[in-house]
Parts: sequence; structure tokens; C-alpha cells
Amino acid sequence: MGRIVISENITLDGVVEDPTGDAGFAQGGWFNEIPDEDRAGWAEVETDEALRAEALLLGRRTYEYLVARWPSRTGVWADRLNSMPKYVASSTLADPSWANTTVLTGDVVNEVSKLKDRLDGEIVLNGSGELARALIEHALVDELRLVVYPCVLGSGKRLFPETRDRTAMRLTGAKAVGQGLALLTYDVVRPG
Repeated sequence: MGRIVISENITLDGVVEDPTGDAGFAQGGWFNEIPDEDRAGWAEVETDEALRAEALLLGRRTYEYLVARWPSRTGVWADRLNSMPKYVASSTLADPSWANTTVLTGDVVNEVSKLKDRLDGEIVLNGSGELARALIEHALVDELRLVVYPCVLGSGKRLFPETRDRTAMRLTGAKAVGQGLALLTYDVVRPG
């Protein structure tokens, strides 16, 4: 059985919205404000993660962002992303152009549950805030990997949805990335 791993860039106050500033959010672009040393450390973390992953899971907007950038790149990280199986949860994407991409149509909870049953290893969800929130809400997430950026935005879409249910997490890793970032890894603790 596969493990859903949410891998997010996130601010200290939990915002995941528009890290590169491309979506027009007034507080966007915080990802671009880190120094080169932090960016190099982040790239190393992301490369290692891609090499361990069985598949990549994306929402349509994140897929469109990545497909516009990665197919023409080369190197270890790019080669892995371009060759690995990719699954996009979308009701509107009809003809994906990125190699090894499958569109998951229909009920996202049902489709991702079937994907977890079908695959072994890590199924990494990058970005894709709406999809991440839906999977958290429906208890499909097994692990969170959060690269925390040293800024507080005060507003913006956050990773965790408002919920009446409490979700317990267990810290399984904490590591400095460059001089200003932190990689925090949590397992979701299942009741019982």
C-alpha cells in the first residue's frame, strides 16, 4: 500500500498560497526571497525526495505550473520528475503533455484511495493546496514534510483546513536547510 506524503513550502504562520508570486496574491513571492544557500539546500531536499518517491500526485494548477518548467530541464532532479509516474486530480485536464501523466477524474477521495491501494511506496503531493486540504480532511495523508520559510504573512491560504476534528502528529525529523529554512517531518497518528 502506498503512503501519501504532503511536501509543502510553508511560512511560519502556515501559509502555502502563491510562494513564487505567479498567482497574483498580494503576499505572494515569499519563496523567491531566500538566499542562494537556502535555495541550494532546498533543491537538495527536493531531489532526495523525488528519488525516493514512487509517484507524484498533483492538482491541476500545480501540474500546469510544473509542466511549463520541468520537461525541458536536465539533471538528476529533472530526469526523475520527468520520468516518474504522475497523477493529476482534475475534472478539466483532458490531454496531459508531461510524460507518464495520468489524470484522475471523478471523486478525488475515491480516486486517491484507489491509487494508495494500487501503488507501493511514497506518493508525494507537491503544492496543490486544495488537494492537500481535501486529503487531510479525509484522513488520507500519512506524512507531512514541511519546508518552513522564515516569514509571517498574516494572511493567505493555509495548509490545514478548519475542522472540528483534531489530528495528532508525531515529529519524526527536524533539520536545518541552508541558514534560514527548516525541514519538519511529521507522521499522522491514526486513532486506535
